[in-house]
Amino acid sequence: MGDSAGVGPEIILKSLGHAEIHDICCPIVIGDAKILERAKAFIHSDLEIRSISTLNQAEFSPNGINCYDLDLLPKHLPIGQVSAESGHAAYKFVEKAVKLALNKEIDAICTAPLNKEALHKGGHTYPGHTEILADLTNTEDFSMMLSAPNLRVIHVTTHVGIIDAIKMINPQRVYEVIRLANETLTRAGIEQPKIAVCGINPHAGENGLFGYGEEEEKIIPAVKKAQAEGIDVEGPLPADTLFFRAVRGDFDVVVAMYHDQGHGPVKVLGLDAGVNITVGLPIIRTSVDHGTAFDIAGTGIADERSLVEAIRQAVGLVPKGKE
Repeated sequence: MGDSAGVGPEIILKSLGHAEIHDICCPIVIGDAKILERAKAFIHSDLEIRSISTLNQAEFSPNGINCYDLDLLPKHLPIGQVSAESGHAAYKFVEKAVKLALNKEIDAICTAPLNKEALHKGGHTYPGHTEILADLTNTEDFSMMLSAPNLRVIHVTTHVGIIDAIKMINPQRVYEVIRLANETLTRAGIEQPKIAVCGINPHAGENGLFGYGEEEEKIIPAVKKAQAEGIDVEGPLPADTLFFRAVRGDFDVVVAMYHDQGHGPVKVLGLDAGVNITVGLPIIRTSVDHGTAFDIAGTGIADERSLVEAIRQAVGLVPKGKE
């Protein structure tokens, strides 16, 4: 359910009010039933909130929501404010979801946004959801994939400065990200995914004209190694034209070298349609690509489209043939 003081409860209610969601999956909210009940007034929802303590108590219908109720929060939790209580609860919601997923009791996790400051106040000093999930699943090799209409982007580096990002890029990391992209899309049913790798410099260095040979040193060995293993990968390619080609349909996923190189094109396609997918985990996890929006929490105006798409993407990543 994410941070209960943010827009998470509202967008969850709005999303699960879409009949199509109930057509493609059996949704269960892991969170706090009383907080969901309070949020109904914000959006004038008449959905029934069913508090459950085990999965076999769930009853699935479009007019109701099953909440696996951890009952961790006070009824009158302040809305739109950072608090240790909401930060700790957000962590416990994820912890429970991971346990259920690792035990194969649920097929996928879709997370509403959490607040890093609240998380830290609650005693959990992680940068965000991704690092929590990696820790709880003992995962070392993972990456962020963003998905928007007609475009998927996976990142070699993310939340570091550009100078540090270039230092961190190396052939092994680039290779690992190519491999993760290939494995993730193959599991999702895309046979022999077409992968394109961005260069670091303008025009991908243009044979040494720009930069100091970063493409030759850091990227080309990784691409050659992946190609030798049968992965359909091409690069390094100039980023200024690559994203156009990917949106056109030439590639299934783009490997971006640093945060803004990959995030910019995705966000241009629509903030409300972007989805964050953590690849490399032993479980499926997607998320909205926005924050807790404390400034509008409780007003009922938060847009649920990113969460709806994140749920769709989570369902799409479940191995084919799963009943």
